[in-house]
Amino acid sequence: MADGGKTCAGTRSIESIAPLTSTLAKYCEAHLPWYTIYPTVPDFSAAVGAEACKEWLSSLPASDPVSLYLHIPFCRSMCWYCGFPTSITRRDASILDYLTSLREEIRLVAAHAPQALSVSDVHFGGGTPTIIKPEDFLALMDLLRRCFTFRKTATIAVEIEPRTFTAEMAEALGAAEVSRVSLGVQSFDPIVQNAINRVQSEAQTTAAIENLRRIGISRINFDLMYGLPHQTVQSCVQSATAAVAMRPDRLAVFGYAHVPSYRKNQRLIDEKALPDIAARAEQAMAVADTLIAGGYRQIGLDHFALPDDELALAQKAGRLRRNSLGYSADTCQTLIGFGASAIGRLGDGYVLNEPAQSSYTRRIAAGHLPTTRGCRLTDEDRVRAAIIERLMCDLEADVPSICSDHGFDATRFLDSAQRLSVLAEDGIVEVDKGFVRVRQEHRFVLRAVAAAFDAYLDRSHY
Repeated sequence: MADGGKTCAGTRSIESIAPLTSTLAKYCEAHLPWYTIYPTVPDFSAAVGAEACKEWLSSLPASDPVSLYLHIPFCRSMCWYCGFPTSITRRDASILDYLTSLREEIRLVAAHAPQALSVSDVHFGGGTPTIIKPEDFLALMDLLRRCFTFRKTATIAVEIEPRTFTAEMAEALGAAEVSRVSLGVQSFDPIVQNAINRVQSEAQTTAAIENLRRIGISRINFDLMYGLPHQTVQSCVQSATAAVAMRPDRLAVFGYAHVPSYRKNQRLIDEKALPDIAARAEQAMAVADTLIAGGYRQIGLDHFALPDDELALAQKAGRLRRNSLGYSADTCQTLIGFGASAIGRLGDGYVLNEPAQSSYTRRIAAGHLPTTRGCRLTDEDRVRAAIIERLMCDLEADVPSICSDHGFDATRFLDSAQRLSVLAEDGIVEVDKGFVRVRQEHRFVLRAVAAAFDAYLDRSHY
């Protein structure tokens, strides 16, 4: 029951949600990592820089496929909820300057990596990748194809802003053989949209989808959110229902994280209009119920996919992965990141590009790789990363088996995860001979379970 006592389709009763509220309050108040990667970015060190990146690039196996990520950190307007690094610009000059640096970085990386590396996945993120002109996007793709060898089955994915997406850009995506797109939706409720400075009608989203499907791009993702100002269970269900009617292949459903001390734009949000923990839980579960009723399968912490989508198939086969972009069916061990603040995963560890655009462009202009921080993985890091990945993907992890695969005794990892006993006492996990399983109704605190195996985490806040 919610919204003045009215029952909404896809919602659960207060009685079924109440037992979870105290659990959510206990574990979700902690500012835990999202564990897309491990170790996480705050644990990166300046000791890993451009020289390490150069060394790791040159050591990549020439026969192994790689994934590429390109970051386009520009938007036409600021969404007040946004937690990603981006710049607001009405003019194209700064975008063109950035693209010049981005192209040069691609050439630098290609010069240090083995010749003709095989590419199986490309992802354009932001910001707003489709803010660049169609001809500039095509030129960028042409450069990538000249510097690397694209597999015939390569997936090329682009994040799209429906409000500024044009038919011309759709044609360019088709010409570049883009095969998957992700559309930011967040909410279809006009009241919520005004409260987050992102007014986007259903008609705009529908028009973008029609343009994409018209030119043959049918693999479509949506991003939805809960926990936004003025959001209710009813409006969440209505947005989810509208999304289901448009039939994207996948949906990511994120809870809004309000951190105005970190993101100045979030200070524009009315904190009094934000739902409390219990309301957030009810919203999240109502959206999940609506999507599942609409034929989608729940994937990990916050994703949903149609049964025949590769993400659902990967989950079913036990080969779902998690990387810096979130959940993925991509099996590549290497991810090369291009652009300011981009993260890469190379053989021996992670590398992070300079986040500030001005510093990024200066480094590139000087002929240097823009890596400023990173992490050299230890053998123990790899074990913990494997355990955390399986928990985040499968809601369970066979700790002894994973440790054995890496040549370690599981005892040290289970004993060091002292928080597991507390999680078990609270009924969140079941632990049997080292096999850790998260109960389905507690998937919303999945990060707290993963955190039990994080050796770098500051426990004073958890």
